[in-house]
Amino acid sequence: MPFDITRVRAAYPALAEGHLHFDGAAGTQTAAPVVDAVTAAMRAALGNRSPAFGPGRRSLEIVAGARSAVADLLGVVPEGVVLGPSATALTYTLARTLGATWRPGDEVVVSRLDHDANVRPWVQAAERAGATVRWAEFDPDSGDLPVGQYADLLGDRTRLVAVTAASNATGAVPDVGAITKLAHAAGALVCVDGVHSVPHGPTDVPALGADFFVTSAYKWSGPHLAALVADPARWAGLRPDKLRPSADTVPERFEFGTPSFPLLAGVTAAVDHLAALDPDATGDRRERLRAGLTAARAYEEQVLARLLAGLAALPGVTVLPAPPGRCPTVSFRLADQAPAETAAALGAEGICLSHGDYYAYEYFTATGLRERGGAVRASVYHYNTVDEVDRLLAELGRLARR
Repeated sequence: MPFDITRVRAAYPALAEGHLHFDGAAGTQTAAPVVDAVTAAMRAALGNRSPAFGPGRRSLEIVAGARSAVADLLGVVPEGVVLGPSATALTYTLARTLGATWRPGDEVVVSRLDHDANVRPWVQAAERAGATVRWAEFDPDSGDLPVGQYADLLGDRTRLVAVTAASNATGAVPDVGAITKLAHAAGALVCVDGVHSVPHGPTDVPALGADFFVTSAYKWSGPHLAALVADPARWAGLRPDKLRPSADTVPERFEFGTPSFPLLAGVTAAVDHLAALDPDATGDRRERLRAGLTAARAYEEQVLARLLAGLAALPGVTVLPAPPGRCPTVSFRLADQAPAETAAALGAEGICLSHGDYYAYEYFTATGLRERGGAVRASVYHYNTVDEVDRLLAELGRLARR
């Protein structure tokens, strides 16, 4: 059946305020079931995790539910799901832990297309270990991340390859599967940043070949929490710094302090919400997620096509390149106007877009745009509409005629 955008939008209370939210890459609005789940958990009696009493058991169930939900979303097992406050924090934990095993002469490969959260933790860990950092470059004309360069970047001392599943700056989608095959052939591990990819279609981490994969719930209608997943056997071989009395089991070994149980209840609710995007979908939650996110992706592609066509028709608008098959994210500049000025002018009309470098530090430095204020980013999520795109384009046209 057609994607029921009216039904979908009704699930997001914040949309009633009337803003146009084209800043989903920085964080989506929260679905009503998530708000309800968090509220219900905060109203309930909760204790720190313990099998000895009811509120403690309830907290155990909430954590287990969140692990199971993320596992269904990503195609992994719950025992491999590490939960934490943000993708950045979790990646730093992993980088410190793996980096402690590196030695001078070892090598790490990072990409200039990535969000800095999948760059700087690895660069800093390499510097501490005396390891060498090697850089994968994007094609400035196509916006692609060529796979062929990895054959030259990888060697028998490569310990880790970090690569994004989708650029948060341009929407470019690298061939992660091909990159992981090359990395594994060289004996290297691969950490994939899925923060920008997971909201826009079904995810199968084993099919990608990722040894580690990170995602943030607030990019897919949920609360501000994240998850880093790996095979439980992979986690079992790693020893992070931790408090002596804290749990030494996997995955708890990598989670520091008492988690926010209400927000974890919201993670489960967010996954269930995504599994309900296609009301006709059947099967288990994993199957319903695949159906719902496939339908959402097809809908987003239609909205993105309208946006790209409209931007191409506007005088003075330059769109930063990305290859076909991009995620529904576009960065652009309006003539010589500072991106901050463009974003502020649109914001005054109730249109919300990000501007600057959005932490894609290496990308904007390499293009020379960072020193000029970066760009303006319009990111489409499944609650955006063609009518909203038309309003955005009309406002940009008005700015271009000034």
